[in-house]
Amino acid sequence: MWIPKLLNICSVLLKYVERKPKKMKRTDGTTLRLHPSDNVVIALRDILHGEPISSHGTTFRALSAVAKGHKVASVSIPNGQDILRYGQVIGQASSVILPGEHVHTHNLGMGHKEKKYLFATSNAPLSKIEHDRTFSGYVRSDGRVGTRNYIGLLTSVNCSGSVVRFIADAAEKSGLLEDFQNIDGIVPLVHGTGCGMSRSDEGYSNLFRTLSGYARHPNFGGILVVGLGCEVMQVSDLFGDRATDLDGELRCMTIQGSGGTRKTVEQGLKELRGIAHAANDARREPVSISKLTIGMQCGGSDGFSGITANPALGYSSDLLVRHGGTTILSETTEIYGAEHLLTRRAETVEVGEKLIERIRWWEDYAARNGGEINNNPSRGNIRGGLTNILEKSLGAVAKSGTAPLRDVYKFGEIVIKNGFVFMDSPGFDPCSVTGQVASGANLIIFTTGRGSVSGYKPTPCIKLATNSEMYERMSDDMDLNCGDIVSEGKNIQEKGEEIFELMIKIASGKRSKSEELGFGEVEFVPWQIGAVM
Repeated sequence: MWIPKLLNICSVLLKYVERKPKKMKRTDGTTLRLHPSDNVVIALRDILHGEPISSHGTTFRALSAVAKGHKVASVSIPNGQDILRYGQVIGQASSVILPGEHVHTHNLGMGHKEKKYLFATSNAPLSKIEHDRTFSGYVRSDGRVGTRNYIGLLTSVNCSGSVVRFIADAAEKSGLLEDFQNIDGIVPLVHGTGCGMSRSDEGYSNLFRTLSGYARHPNFGGILVVGLGCEVMQVSDLFGDRATDLDGELRCMTIQGSGGTRKTVEQGLKELRGIAHAANDARREPVSISKLTIGMQCGGSDGFSGITANPALGYSSDLLVRHGGTTILSETTEIYGAEHLLTRRAETVEVGEKLIERIRWWEDYAARNGGEINNNPSRGNIRGGLTNILEKSLGAVAKSGTAPLRDVYKFGEIVIKNGFVFMDSPGFDPCSVTGQVASGANLIIFTTGRGSVSGYKPTPCIKLATNSEMYERMSDDMDLNCGDIVSEGKNIQEKGEEIFELMIKIASGKRSKSEELGFGEVEFVPWQIGAVM
């Protein structure tokens, strides 16, 4: 029987919420209790109305049908009382809830409790792994290492977007890369901003960091930047003296300066050929996995995300950190309500305060735009069993493992510290990953329960399924099934090691499912903030 192995899930999960494992009660295979103090259990399969459920040493009947991944009350919960999952508060009962009752949006409210941040009180460093592992990567002149060798076509403004696509189409039709077998392809990256904006606000700074980060990304063997010429985001401001350097791997031009569309396309092809000659000289070589920087994401989450794929990825994150590598957690709106678990792991009080400053910024940002952070979860998240942002965030934070939080970065800011770090971003996945790539992530690992499909050139993306049913239905898009942690009782540590080994293979050149499908261009989404003027 695999049911007893589910106890392993609980003991590992406890490390991510308390770091003090306790003995767990046995499940009957219908539900899973994640923490001894929880007053709800998680349905491991669809439960019928009237079906008996055993938990907390008692048996009760389901008072309604409950879908897989959703919550069921295991004891009587008075109106206004805290509801606990993972041993953490996920809100308060908005009415009296009876044992066997479905707990969801109709009877679970957010409530409000002051968080005890306890800065830097649980930040013991992880033990180092001395036996170094390697992957096969591209060592760049600045010492950073690429996992791919693309040529980039980057726009400074939306006004040059069509011309960049014309250049990419012309390069494909001409067979420009046929003679350059060591180049993975040409990646046109087009966005919707760059002008009609202030030069001194947060939106400009975000875009500046994003474009300059992509232009210097180690997964590009060379890059051509194309502007219109009169935009706010000037190419010369982005790259200074290098904007006119046509002998290096970064080359820049404007449509107005080149004499219009046709001449820009013709010149662009010449520049690409010159870049290709240089980029084609790159060769993979063994490199320490300490040179890997992983952007960790979850999207289309469900009630199993925080039970299967996220803690397994957290285990992998800790493994990479122990080898000297770097992992980036993001999506500030999806740690909201669980930020206290990260501030306790902050390396210093100052690092913890930087995270809370970002939380406060988001509270103000949402309020002044007529929104609220609890607009998240999405409809799909709710259908998958997640009721509010508190519950979703607790599961999302499990991706970070247990390593100390070394620093907090702004969107697209270059990560300079190794270990586990946080980068501020929205919860909108393409935008958040765009910031992580700009910050230097050379690999993305993305967990999903509903079935998100996407890719993020120039950085390969590994997709982890949180439940076996979705994996079987969408196996062409998913790289690894983590749902077998529940469906077959697989071990979280073993699954984490499996993710770790897959990470090394993909970094070394094995193509991920999203790469095979051709994803990765339209997902370039810089974070737009501020007035459009």
